[in-house]
Amino acid sequence: MTKSRRLNQKFILLTVLMVFGLALFSGCAHMTGKTAGETFDDASIVTKANAVIVKDQDAQYLKIDVSSTDGKVVLVGFIHDRSAEDRIVAKIREIKGVKSVQSNLKVEEKK
Repeated sequence: MTKSRRLNQKFILLTVLMVFGLALFSGCAHMTGKTAGETFDDASIVTKANAVIVKDQDAQYLKIDVSSTDGKVVLVGFIHDRSAEDRIVAKIREIKGVKSVQSNLKVEEKK
């Protein structure tokens, strides 16, 4: 085999590997419909929203689930009163990247 033929084969192999690599990495965003940055932003929003809940005196011991999709936050669980709910929702709306907050919290009387 000549040197130029080996060089051509290496070039073809490298080209094929690059095409497969690009297809693999571009497919990840396509499968979930989200880019890595969008996924990270939602995870960051959930973490910050949970911190708001834990810091709130009226909600820190309650079970409140937080989810975020494309910056739209949903709260599900129980709260002691509507004023605490309003306060938490207002603080979560201030988090960078939050587009909306939907509260599905139910009032549970203190025991």
